[in-house]
Amino acid sequence: MVEAGRLIKRIQEMREEGYLSDAILRATVKDIRASDPKYDWVGVYLFNPDENILWLHNYVGPSTEHARIPVGQGVCGTAVAERKNQNVPDVTKVSNYLACSPRTKSELVVLIRAGDEIFGQIDIDSNTPDAFTKDEQESIELVAEKLAEVFMAERR
Repeated sequence: MVEAGRLIKRIQEMREEGYLSDAILRATVKDIRASDPKYDWVGVYLFNPDENILWLHNYVGPSTEHARIPVGQGVCGTAVAERKNQNVPDVTKVSNYLACSPRTKSELVVLIRAGDEIFGQIDIDSNTPDAFTKDEQESIELVAEKLAEVFMAERR
């Protein structure tokens, strides 16, 4: 399970050392993936509101053909369309599911946002059914909040 406190501390340390969001996102994806063996694919999609599309920034796991996802499609696109995190215990029950891997059984998507503004999302796939507990989701949500701070700080 993700240790939110440790990841948040690392993100803050990287910010203080002068790292920009690009490097921080890459490190965070790797840290999340390494935190639990049931996290088979971890990525960050960034949201482009002008095109109403998510684009894959960085990931760890098998390659995917879904480098660009329109808002409303799949679990990732649905999260943005509904402005709501998605914890899907069984991806076969999602009618518009976009499979990154045929082995994926469950998926967690947590928005990176500040207020009403969505910057992107953390996407975690697992080959284990019903892989994500409420506590795990809450930990990822805390990490996403910290990442949103990084984006906001870069605007200043």
